[in-house]
Amino acid sequence: MSRDLSTELIHHPYRPPAGFEAPQLAIHKASTVIFADVASMRARDWRNKLGYTYGLHGTPTTFALEERVAALEGGRQCVLVPSGLAAIALVDQALLAQGGEVLLPDNVYGPSRELARSELTRWGITHRLYDPLDATALAAMIGPRTRLVWLEAAGSVTMEFPDLPGLVEAARSRGVTTALDNTWGAGIAFRGFDLGIDIVMQALTKYPSGGGDVLMGSVTTRDAALHERIKLTHMHLGLGVAGNDAELVLRSLATLPLRYHAQDAAGRALAAWLAARPEVRQVLHPALEGSPGHAHWRATCSAAAGLFSVLLDERYTAAQVDAFVDALQLFRIGYSWAGPVSLVVPYDVAAMRAGSVRGGAHLRGHLVRFSLGLEAVADLQADIEQALVAAFGAAV
Repeated sequence: MSRDLSTELIHHPYRPPAGFEAPQLAIHKASTVIFADVASMRARDWRNKLGYTYGLHGTPTTFALEERVAALEGGRQCVLVPSGLAAIALVDQALLAQGGEVLLPDNVYGPSRELARSELTRWGITHRLYDPLDATALAAMIGPRTRLVWLEAAGSVTMEFPDLPGLVEAARSRGVTTALDNTWGAGIAFRGFDLGIDIVMQALTKYPSGGGDVLMGSVTTRDAALHERIKLTHMHLGLGVAGNDAELVLRSLATLPLRYHAQDAAGRALAAWLAARPEVRQVLHPALEGSPGHAHWRATCSAAAGLFSVLLDERYTAAQVDAFVDALQLFRIGYSWAGPVSLVVPYDVAAMRAGSVRGGAHLRGHLVRFSLGLEAVADLQADIEQALVAAFGAAV
């Protein structure tokens, strides 16, 4: 049958031969998935990875990334979402309902706290904050309405490393589900499932991506029933990620351990150097002696992220601290971390004290968070030193 050229270009019969292998996986981008016949369309189930139904429910590219993230975390099932915050919201919406309660650590990621304060409150879900360094206090807080306990290790700004085994046991003994934000650990420093945690989420935006150019999150589980619950909510909310973004994360996963350990080493070197500076009151880094939760980090982890905060001395003004941050040349001002470019952000300690169940006595001075990129440590140290001198004068 003769067909018009426009039709022939769309329905051309050529298919490339099978068997092409290359270091990188192919990128599959689709909304519509084509079925061979009606029977095969009706037979496919989007809830498993045995077939494809619609681009939103998975392609070979996103399935491959989900499987590799599950392997990274030591889990069995994984779903991808457009950001780390979307992963937190997915867990909340899958497990919480009106009349329920979620408990959040005092050092929780700020947008997660705001999600609970605003959206969850509107839906009739309450929340309370607990001290992540006190498992006994958490056990006492868990009540009949508690449905979910969030864990964060380490705190992404104040860097406390919690007593994860104690917190998990407190929740498990009362039949409450635990969810861990493992963005800091990235599946490298420790594995949440090895500690008995039920759900592990990550902002793949950070270490798994590593380029500062992708927004993505993941939610990983081991329990099939829990995964089914999350997967259904994932489908109902219409969450999905782009094939090109999935490809970028897949390319970066191969170098994740190398980058993580390199930034860990750089972070420890700079943190130790800063701890001896007269301008610095305290360095908050889980791997440093004296940092809150250091003993818990030592008992749990084999590595640490290239992320730490410093408390600059109280004798300086807020304007001087801002001038110090502005004087940095290699450290760029920006949120997020784990990319190739080192970043810095000053935080409002007064606001942190006001929202802390620990009273904020541990936060004295002006807090500045550093995220290490992949620049040479000597250059980063020189950059910090010149900025300290520019803002505060010669060291005394």
